[in-house]
Amino acid sequence: MHKKSANSLVGYLKICYICKTMLRKLTYYLLIAVAVVMLGTSCGGNRLQGKRCVLPDSVELRAGDVVFRLGGGLESHAVLALDRDGDYSHVGIVVDTMGKKMIVHAVPGEPDFKGDVDRVKLDPIEKYFSSVYALRGAVLRLSDSATARRASEVALAVFRRGVLFDGDYDMNDTTRMYCTEMVEYAYSRAGLKLISEEPEHVELPLVHADVYYPSSVYHSKHLKPISIF
Repeated sequence: MHKKSANSLVGYLKICYICKTMLRKLTYYLLIAVAVVMLGTSCGGNRLQGKRCVLPDSVELRAGDVVFRLGGGLESHAVLALDRDGDYSHVGIVVDTMGKKMIVHAVPGEPDFKGDVDRVKLDPIEKYFSSVYALRGAVLRLSDSATARRASEVALAVFRRGVLFDGDYDMNDTTRMYCTEMVEYAYSRAGLKLISEEPEHVELPLVHADVYYPSSVYHSKHLKPISIF
């Protein structure tokens, strides 16, 4: 092969390799960007009819239980790409309202009606753990039921205040909250800090913040697994 042609071929192959590498990186960062936007959720969708609840019937939830879920969508996989120690992409807290157990959680992308904003929500257990939103989940519990109940009351008060979802993931701004922030806030106000580790710094085009992932709560020394399903 002519030397000039060989050099041209080598140059072309180098360009192809660089483009392929850049494409891989771009895809990865796009996934991460989606994760940041959707950190508070597991998977999208609003059609619950005919969908099963993945929470086993044998599990009896209590006020203050911390509930985790993982969906099957792109957002969930992207969240786990960020949260390398985690198995779940979303977390909420069980509350008792008018004698009925429900779940308070801060979540984007799950409107209850047209024009609904991203906010802290109060959802039935069947909806939170619907197979639309959850492939699997876990329930963790604090042994101190009095503190757990106080935390659930704080979470319910957050919902009643109409707190919006925190798309900036700013732990210092409690006027808006994301999922992990809301659970940690509820327990902190009840007198117990669940998370002992430092937040992870996220530096992305959409977000520059110190973030706590669901795994930060899941690995709390104060919580014990009740059910993993």
